[in-house]
Amino acid sequence: MKKQLWFILGFLLVTFSQNSYAQNDAAAKALLAKVSQKYNGYKTIQANFSLDVKQANGGAHSDAGTIYLDKGSNRYQVNTKNQTLISDAKTQWNIMKAEKEVEVSEASNSTNEINPTNIFSFYNTGFRYKLANTEKVKGTALSVIELTPVDGKKNYSKIKLRINKTNNLIYDTTIFDKSGNRYTYTLGSQEGNKTLAANLFTFNKTDYKGFDIVDLR
Repeated sequence: MKKQLWFILGFLLVTFSQNSYAQNDAAAKALLAKVSQKYNGYKTIQANFSLDVKQANGGAHSDAGTIYLDKGSNRYQVNTKNQTLISDAKTQWNIMKAEKEVEVSEASNSTNEINPTNIFSFYNTGFRYKLANTEKVKGTALSVIELTPVDGKKNYSKIKLRINKTNNLIYDTTIFDKSGNRYTYTLGSQEGNKTLAANLFTFNKTDYKGFDIVDLR
């Protein structure tokens, strides 16, 4: 199996327990409720994103792309320059363009990990949280919430969630893993309830002639 891009590794990095909120900051709880209400009003989401990875050894990596999510059916497509991830909620296709390889696996719709189906709502379970100071980026005021896992055995120490104070949308999410790596996902334009074409969530083999198909199921 060839290595996957940092984008996919970052999503699958974070698993968490299902414990409910406990011993949390009331102000942070109220803000997260507003954020959750905002995203709960969307049946579909299309968002541009960028990913910046800072490794403990000083290395760095960046990427960018678009995510299309049909929340009701748990279908998604994540598309970057070098990789496309497609799921119809039953099967997942990981298309590695440079390697000309497609890995086929069972779709993971688990609520115990951050994955494309819940990146807008993962904070709802498994964390303690507190409201930190407001920060500004390019004139945009951001509320900062620090999340720590209820289960201290997880392989990350905390997650920093920054929320646009004007519209209660997530601005970025930074994952701090215990090995010293840092993953920051920044969301650009976010469109809710946009009509998404059904073929975004299906794999068409004829579009990938010459690709090796590796079935991992």
